[in-house]
Formats: sequence, C-alpha cells, structure tokens
Amino acid sequence: MKVKAIFNRDGGTFRTTDMEAYGRWVEEVFRGAGHQIEVVAVGAGDMRDMLERTCRRDDLDAIVAGGGDGTISAAAGVAWKNRMPLGVIPAGTMNLFARSLKLPLDIWKAPEVLAYGRIIDGDIGSADGRAFVHQFSMGLHARLVRYRESYRFASRLGKISASTRAAIGVIFNPPDFEIEFDADGHRERRHVSAISVSNNHFGHATLMYADDVTSGHLGFYTAPPLKPAGVAKLAFDILRGKFRASPLITEMSAIAVDLHFPKVDRKINCVIDGELLPMGRDVALRVHPGELKLLVGNQ
Repeated sequence: MKVKAIFNRDGGTFRTTDMEAYGRWVEEVFRGAGHQIEVVAVGAGDMRDMLERTCRRDDLDAIVAGGGDGTISAAAGVAWKNRMPLGVIPAGTMNLFARSLKLPLDIWKAPEVLAYGRIIDGDIGSADGRAFVHQFSMGLHARLVRYRESYRFASRLGKISASTRAAIGVIFNPPDFEIEFDADGHRERRHVSAISVSNNHFGHATLMYADDVTSGHLGFYTAPPLKPAGVAKLAFDILRGKFRASPLITEMSAIAVDLHFPKVDRKINCVIDGELLPMGRDVALRVHPGELKLLVGNQ
C-alpha cells in the first residue's frame, strides 16, 4: 500500500515525543512491511487542512492519523466523506476509538500492528451530518466538559485534575431537562439528566467505548433526573466499567434517533467525540454501517 501518516504534534503524548525520531520509526516499520509511506507532523491548527488535502489524493491507499480522540474523530470524518481507509495511532488521554479497534495504546507499538494489518468496513455515526466515531452526548457529560474547559491546563495530568474538579461541580449541580425522541419509530417523552448516543453499543465490562464497530447500530442511553447522590453513583458505575449495567441507565438500540427539546428556544451544549458544540432544538442521529474503512490489526 501507499500510505500517508499525519500526526498532531500538539496532541497528548506527541507533545513530549521527539517527532522526528518517531517519524523515522514509523517509516522503518511500514517500509519493512512492504509499504510506501510519507510521514508528516503538523500543529493542531493545520490538521484539518492537511487531512482534507491528503484524503483528496488519488494515489494513496490509506492514511494514518495520530493524536487524541478529537484528532481521530476529525480524521475519521474526513476519511469517511472521501472514502479513504484510516489507521489510528492513539496519542491522547483516553483513546476510546483505538480501544474499540483493539489497538495497542503505546504509540511505539501501534505502527507495527497497522503495518501488518487489514482493512475492514467499520461503522460511523453522524449528528446532523457531523461525523462521530465514539458518541454524541448531552446533559451531564456536556456540563462536565463545559466546566473542565473553564479551567486552564497544559498537560495530561492537568487535564485529569481539571476533569476531577469539573466532575465534582457536576455532581452538585446536575442538569434536568425534557426530551422527545423517535428511535426507529418508537416515540416517547422523558425528563433526563443525561443522553448518550454511541456508534455501536458500549461494552458490558469496559469504560464507555464499543467492543465492536461493525454491528450497524446506535446505542441510545438515558439517565433520569438525578440528585447529587445519583450522579455520584452513576460516575462510580462508569469508572468500574458498569455503565450499561447501572440501574440508572435505560438502553435502546436503533439505526436512527431523532431528538427534540420542546422547552429549548436557543442553542444548547452537546459533546461530539469529546468536543463541546452548540446544538439546536432538533438533532438527527444516524449510523452509517460499513461506510468507514479502517486499518486494524489481524487479530
């Protein structure tokens, strides 16, 4: 294959990595596996433009993107729209999509798995046309990210500290809002503190990431209005990998989920693959089975 690797040098682990040495290592691994490869490291502000220009090329068989979950989500969206196979080097804090793909979380080990891997037909989700590989969420998660982003941090430990402070803030000030939804024709109205729609169901004994990205459905999860004790209980269930088993969570499976917020007359916050974004009072969520070509290991 002819491959181009694009690394976000400002993302996570790469910030403290000798990117010239790392690039040489990736070249050595891929060429040793019989591939042609180009490697480039760019700043966060240049990633999307580089991804767009690379995915429009007609002489490449695949791209490899390296960075945190936000970088990987952006790369997946561009690769999906251009029908370009995508490999992932996990260099972030959580690396949730890489976990779903069962890739090594060590940036020095992942290239070898990809170089000797295979291309599969994976699923990707969309929220009003915007791609997501992990999840769309509102309520508790959006408030946590908003609180976290109000704190300054410049390192992984700083981000963890900010997330902890934000979580405490959310526990003592949980949201409560009304939704109407249509999930594959099932219509209902609920009061909730949280909504999560995932690209395939989250695993049964994992953090909140899918065990499989080829099942062709969305996981749709809601939590009822929660008091501080309930938020703390849900957070504990998430941390011990029991989100789906939590008695506070109602779960459905769907191909299409349409959300409506009847009491909202302005933009509201959502989180798409970790990025806080404004959303209107109506959101259309879809899964696109098999439309994201993924370079994965041979497991």
